[in-house]
Parts: sequence; structure tokens; C-alpha cells
Amino acid sequence: MSVNQSFGLIVRKTWLFFALGAVFLVMARFLGIYTIYILGWILIYLIAAYGLNLILGYAGQISLAQAAFMGIGAYTVAILVTKGVSFWLALPLGVILSFTVGLMLGFPALKVKHHYLAMVTIGFNFIAFKIFANEERVTGGYYGIMDIPRPHLGPISFDTDLAYVRLIVIVALASIMAMYWILNTRWGRAFKMIRENEVRAEILGVDLRAYKLFVFAIGSGFAGLAGGLFAPLLGYIEPTLFELSISFDFLLMVLIGGRGRFEGPIIGVTIVILLPELLRITNQLNLVIFSLLALVVLLVAPEGGASIWDWVFQRITGKKAPALTK
Repeated sequence: MSVNQSFGLIVRKTWLFFALGAVFLVMARFLGIYTIYILGWILIYLIAAYGLNLILGYAGQISLAQAAFMGIGAYTVAILVTKGVSFWLALPLGVILSFTVGLMLGFPALKVKHHYLAMVTIGFNFIAFKIFANEERVTGGYYGIMDIPRPHLGPISFDTDLAYVRLIVIVALASIMAMYWILNTRWGRAFKMIRENEVRAEILGVDLRAYKLFVFAIGSGFAGLAGGLFAPLLGYIEPTLFELSISFDFLLMVLIGGRGRFEGPIIGVTIVILLPELLRITNQLNLVIFSLLALVVLLVAPEGGASIWDWVFQRITGKKAPALTK
């Protein structure tokens, strides 16, 4: 599919994306303060999860450093905006820095794969965490960075929770549309070919070196964008928000939702964030119940929650569920 064809496809699907965005924008108006915060949290994590789904689900490369790249974006924005730099300049810089570091981290992907690559990314996440924690003059160390201001756009202020979450909705929608476009171009097909069979992909003319580097960089850039939005949402960041366990959370989101499925991150992020919140009424048992439910989902539907939708659709219509991407 050419770039023009893929652009035409996303234009034809635009009404679906805008309908989804309109629902979130209107829904936010009727939510309480804490629920608005949860909605913003879900959408921010959704952006980062889409980046990991591209790396893991479409290109078949294991990465456990998504939290580190999210931290790079968050600290870039936090440091710059607290020094008076415009949020609208700091956010792209955070994305670019995450993209660049991801490009550099992508080089090990040229030599190692599977659990060896996972170890490399785990090491990177650990190094990033130590930098966030120990470079106190820049990052504030374990005390973190406080009083992170929210952006303004001329006379429009995003100071309130509702206004800022609406901004997050718009950015998240644009990010999802961008990912949809990427996956419906020759890049997306090349990523899938690398996942299925690297030798065959190379025979068919796919430049493995370039595409492996590119997929890490794009996925990392999405995480940096998520982090850049995350810092003003909280108004405060510190290293434990980006530790290794958060990268495992992103992995769980992609696996539960269905790796390599466009709708997978939406399902995974919603379950991983909302379910523990709903289980708070069980007090100390919430993590145990959540872990058991997540295990059941992975056992019943090893291809993720999206496969359950496929089964239901086929049972009702007698037809195979349509794929959202080529």
C-alpha cells in the first residue's frame, strides 16, 4: 500500500477516530475530579502502550524499557517548563530525545533477540532509573520535581483538570491516528514481516537494520510523548514513577489486550488500570484478585482480549472479524 493509499484509508476512517474523541471530550465533562484524572492516566498510558505494541506486537522485538523512555519525556518537559520554557517547545523536545535514545538503543536489536534483547532493555531501564534518582541537581533525585505548570495556548488555559485532560484526549487521538497510518503503510507490512520471519523479510528486500532501528525509535518516541503529557497531569514527578515494574505493566497491557492487534492496547490499558481501581473495595486482596484474573485471561485467550472479540463476532455473525490494519 502506497503512502497516498494509506492516507486515503485513514481519511475514510477519520469519522471513527473523531467519534471516539468526541465521546471522550463530552464524557470528561460529567466525570468527577478523580475520575477525570483516571481518564487522563489511561489515555497517557495508552500512547506508551501503542509504542510498545509496535515494537513487540508488530516487529516482534522485546522491549522492557518503555517506562524509561516515558521518564525521559517526563523529565525533559518538567525540567524545561519549570525553567520557563514553553510546554509547546518542551513536549516535542522530549519526544525527539526519546526517539534519539531509542534509535541508539535499537542497535543491540541488530545483534541480539528474544530474552537477550529483553535483558538489554531491562539494563537500560535500570540505568535510566539510577540517573533519574542520582542526578539531584538536574532531576531533583528522590525528591523529584514539583510544581510543574500546565500549558497555555494564547488566551486558552489548560490549568484545570478538565481542560488538561481534554488536551490529552486530542493528543492521544492524534497519536492513535498516526499509529494507524504507520501500520497501514509499507513500514507496517515490513515490521510484520520481520516479526514472522527475518530471513524471508530480508530476501524480499526489507532492510532489517534500518527497520529494527526505526521501530525502536518510533516506539520510544510514543513513550516520550506519553511522559511529556504525564508530568503536567501530576504536577510532580519522581524516579519511582518510571521504575522497571512500570515497564512490566506496559508489557502486561500489550499481552492482555492482544499483541499485534490495533485495538489491543485499548483493551489492555483499560483492564490493567481500571480493574485494580474497581477492586479497591477488596482492600488488601485487590492485587491478588487482579493477578488471578489477568492469569485467567491469558490462559483462556493467549492471544489477548482482542481474540475474545473475534470469537464473539464470529459466533454472532458467522464471519471472521474484520482486521483494523492490513
